[in-house]
Amino acid sequence: MIYRIFKRMSSARIIAAGYAVIILIGALLFMLPISAKGQPATPMEALFTAVSSTCITGFVLADNFVRWSTFGHVVMLLLIQIGGLGFMTMICLAARAMGKRFGLKESLVLQDSLTNPDLGGIVLLAGHIAAGTAIFEFMGAVIFMTRLIPEMGVAQGIWNSIFFSVSAFCNAGIDLFDRYGEYSSLTHSADDPVLLMTAAVLMTVGGIGFAVWNDMLEHGFHLRRYSLHSKLVLYITAFLTVTGTVLYFLFEQNFTIRDMPLSQQLYISVFNSVMPRTGGFNCVDFNQMSPASKVLTLMYMFIGGSPGSTAGGVKTTTFAIMLLSAWAGFRNRSEVDVLGRRLESDAPMKALAVIVINLFLAIIAVITLNAIQPELGTFGVMLEVFSAITTCGISSGATRHLSFPAQIMIMLLMYCGRVGSVTFALVFTRSPVKTGIHNPSEPVSIG
Repeated sequence: MIYRIFKRMSSARIIAAGYAVIILIGALLFMLPISAKGQPATPMEALFTAVSSTCITGFVLADNFVRWSTFGHVVMLLLIQIGGLGFMTMICLAARAMGKRFGLKESLVLQDSLTNPDLGGIVLLAGHIAAGTAIFEFMGAVIFMTRLIPEMGVAQGIWNSIFFSVSAFCNAGIDLFDRYGEYSSLTHSADDPVLLMTAAVLMTVGGIGFAVWNDMLEHGFHLRRYSLHSKLVLYITAFLTVTGTVLYFLFEQNFTIRDMPLSQQLYISVFNSVMPRTGGFNCVDFNQMSPASKVLTLMYMFIGGSPGSTAGGVKTTTFAIMLLSAWAGFRNRSEVDVLGRRLESDAPMKALAVIVINLFLAIIAVITLNAIQPELGTFGVMLEVFSAITTCGISSGATRHLSFPAQIMIMLLMYCGRVGSVTFALVFTRSPVKTGIHNPSEPVSIG
């Protein structure tokens, strides 16, 4: 019965339903008395935490270290890992481990969940994803142990290193460092370049996308052999990281990095450049940052990471395609050429759809939340909304003050951000029917 329903459902509905089921299971586990310290979690608190963990966002209603027990932290870590790799990847790995065959329908859903352009070798790609994830998270945890074990002791140092490594790689922005202060994140380690740069590397590697990994594995450092997708991702990622580093360094000279040594100013600027593109951690107080840096953070959050990665946002390739399309339009070109290739004719339309849908949802949410809770302030609401829909998790502290309706809205935005706003929209649409009939065309003035 369940298999027949699965066969009839579209990929978008399967992906949306899969994440919804995982969130509900996570919420039930968080409601268990063993998951919390003190009073058991309320249904709303458990659901919000499950959504934030599965959607790898990082919003919290209370300090993770203070509120949740070790069992609760394990549940949180599992949800982060499932949310980061994608539940279809986990199902594929489980099926392979049990010797089960992955059929065409399952492969198509896996392809859509990874936003991979090629169906061929998709199951093999899932294996590469699992192996690569395990390697990077293990290496990150080992490096973190060198810093955290002397600080916390062996048991706590190992556990916090593993948790932090998984969270950083999955761009979740969730940590257990509130033992050092309320919502402290990495502010206690702002003078530790090893910790910050390792986290930045993990977030970058997790955020470039699994298809890029495959190109790197297959072609090594021969960049010319990479697909156009991988080249665009790497170029845009490098551009955003370098540009962001320079801008944060300049914008924060009279603010958060004012009294720091030059070397510390530089690595904090690098970290701040990587973190908004959905890492979600912070090593300085966001509320103390310059207005220019705050606006830059909003823009970087909206762009996010790359398709088929652990990051959210509208994605780097979407940003690149819109810039290239605008440049082609400026030069009165009918086609968009880049790096010796021509983009597919519908690529600009797809990119525009992603940006418009995300902006539309964000604007509606900002207006609604400002009407519900005007005391949060317009920028505080904007940060909360954009952070939720891009699954970034950066907050100015407004999350803990959200009312019940506001929490519902933020959860829906986090869910849309993880599933994909376009995928979420497709859940409510029927499959396209080709009629062969076209309406007559008529010109419309633009610009």
